[in-house]
Amino acid sequence: MFITRRDCLYLAGLTPLLAQDKQTHPDPQGRIAQLIRAFEEQGIHRTATSVDHSSGDWLAAEVRKAGLQAVRETFKISRVDPVIASLAAGNRRIEGVPLFDGGFTDPAGVTGRLGPLASDAPIGLTEAAPNTAGAGALGEARMRNRHRAIVVITRGGRPGLCPSNAESFLHPFGPPVLQVSSEEGDALKALAESRAEATVIAHVKRTSAEAFNVTARLQGTERSLPPLVVMTPRSGWWSCASERGGGIACWLEVMRAMRGLKPARDVLFVASSGHELGQLGIETFAERRPDLIEHSRAWIHFGASIGAAQDPGITIQASDDEMETTMSKPVEAAGLTIHRRVSRGTIPGGEAEVVHRGGGRYMSLIGRNALFHNPADRGREAVDTGVIARFAGIFSAIAKQLAGA
Repeated sequence: MFITRRDCLYLAGLTPLLAQDKQTHPDPQGRIAQLIRAFEEQGIHRTATSVDHSSGDWLAAEVRKAGLQAVRETFKISRVDPVIASLAAGNRRIEGVPLFDGGFTDPAGVTGRLGPLASDAPIGLTEAAPNTAGAGALGEARMRNRHRAIVVITRGGRPGLCPSNAESFLHPFGPPVLQVSSEEGDALKALAESRAEATVIAHVKRTSAEAFNVTARLQGTERSLPPLVVMTPRSGWWSCASERGGGIACWLEVMRAMRGLKPARDVLFVASSGHELGQLGIETFAERRPDLIEHSRAWIHFGASIGAAQDPGITIQASDDEMETTMSKPVEAAGLTIHRRVSRGTIPGGEAEVVHRGGGRYMSLIGRNALFHNPADRGREAVDTGVIARFAGIFSAIAKQLAGA
């Protein structure tokens, strides 16, 4: 084989990274465990915050270790910074998180009787699972401005404060909504039954800020071929060990598996911020490449909770039969059970929705997780690194196949 001077320079630059990678991470499971621990320990991964910025820089360094050049693609947002978010009633004061795509209050808040949702009480009380704040009775009450304020007892798979994403972040609607921990549920229901006087404060500060996606490109030999895109979100409400960790690990492992190869088509990688704010990051990525969705070979989406250890499960989403078969056959052959297949034509969850709307082809993997959106989503007990490593191997092989590597 003839090796050019350019190849020698490339190999000279890549060899130290490979050596460092092998020394730091001796095996895939150890590498994945170390990666997720580092991500978790960074703090709360809310979009456009200092943690989000430092986490993005850290991820860019991991991309370089994997042998590709990372690019920071910035976008601007009006960041919501809660100042006071609380409910006071009787002798209780309960801290919460405002819904980021609802209304907000001044520092004095809203005062009135607390009662069940859809009652005549000025402040309505209800329960909701994470990411259901725009649907059902709660969504209708928000649309109709039925209350001056709403308090939501969040019900996740484990006790805690499990906020909903702000799917309408750019087009907020309805009254102020304060989300509180399920641990306050019994006390709040008793207060609502007695129509207790309450004050809800959802006072925030708006800050012009910048967020960024981390992207990379593995160049193909035939640039005219439609590219393959591999994506995962990297932001969220809390430490997000199991919510985001598995997806980020798989994303990097695919990158690592393909370095040094010469695929026929370009492979684009994007780890997007803005996930909890209506998936702003991937929306921006796609808007800046208006032909990419329709003219791509496929998109591989690593969604939430891949390899979560608490109440695990697997959901697959696909644009068509070929994409589903390409994904599901090796998953099942590896002994991994698929618990749910999203029906064809259904709007998929997560960032795959952007590809679906644009008429593109995609395969999407999402886990089930009792710690979804929970502040307790951290620690070694939150993830199963063995399962994550198996998924990483499966999708590395799929990516090589789709890219013609």
